[in-house]
Amino acid sequence: MKLVRGNSVPIGKCWGWAFVFLLFSFTASAQEIKATAKLDSSSIKIGQQVKLQLSVQYKADNGKHIKIQWPEIADTIRKEVEVVGQSKIDTLIPDKNDPFQFVQTKTLYITSFDSGYWAIPPFKFSVNTDTNGIFTEPLLLQVNGMAVDTTIAIKDIKPPYAEDYTWIDWLKDHMYVVYGSLVTLLIIIIVIFLIRYFKKVKPPMVFIETPKIPAHIIAFGKLEVLKSEKLWQEGKLKQYHSLLTDIVREYIENRYKIQALEQTTDEILWSFRNVAIDEESKTKLKRVLVLADLVKFAKEIPLPTENEMSLTNSYDFINGTKREEEKTDSKQDTK
Repeated sequence: MKLVRGNSVPIGKCWGWAFVFLLFSFTASAQEIKATAKLDSSSIKIGQQVKLQLSVQYKADNGKHIKIQWPEIADTIRKEVEVVGQSKIDTLIPDKNDPFQFVQTKTLYITSFDSGYWAIPPFKFSVNTDTNGIFTEPLLLQVNGMAVDTTIAIKDIKPPYAEDYTWIDWLKDHMYVVYGSLVTLLIIIIVIFLIRYFKKVKPPMVFIETPKIPAHIIAFGKLEVLKSEKLWQEGKLKQYHSLLTDIVREYIENRYKIQALEQTTDEILWSFRNVAIDEESKTKLKRVLVLADLVKFAKEIPLPTENEMSLTNSYDFINGTKREEEKTDSKQDTK
């Protein structure tokens, strides 16, 4: 009796293809967001400081919103490695040809007072709501001790020098008398001041409330000043676009209570997802912010018409949203 084999695939081979598919999916996801940690020197002397640079590279195109949650860094990485200081998080565009590629960086200044080889564990970064996160590679820091010359004999400690006992020394030994006298004198001065103060008749103070200037009036005034300075005509492109976007971001904070001065371009546009403004205003805001990012971070040199258009788009964006503000105020007045 013969057994006839069909064209079935062995189970081991199926598991192999499944492993390859999962590995490929993990690699594709890892290439999209990458976290790195780098020491500017892997070997230091005891007590010497070294820079530890953390960076996260990600791509946010097709309207994708990516929020990176950085790890909480205390004053020690481990008990042998201390954090002396740390910089703020900086967002950069490394390639001007790809404005949707971003890199966030932060620098830690670390030191150690224990000689030896100390492993710096990976740092975890959370992406959006993903609890698994991504990790940096672990690092190794070598801390070298100070060389001691064992050929020199150990010397005895010198005895203390004899000093005369002066009136300054007496004051130091009787500080409670000095402090008590000063406190008593201070109380007497305060009592005399209060008696003279309350004897005077002061006229009632009248407070005049200054009317609040609307956000769009403030923004228009600053735009006019920026226009008169003619910065981009003098080649100061980065300063021009930085001031322009600061005016727009400040207007957004005053108008919509969005923390625009502390957010990136993507975060600002994401914050407008639930704000009732027209699409044309959103588009003009995006053009102003993206061009400014290219100039500041990618060293883009816009055409003169593009510089003028950014100012015009800023006026139009504020105008487009200002009308909604005036309608809201008028409704409140009628009530």
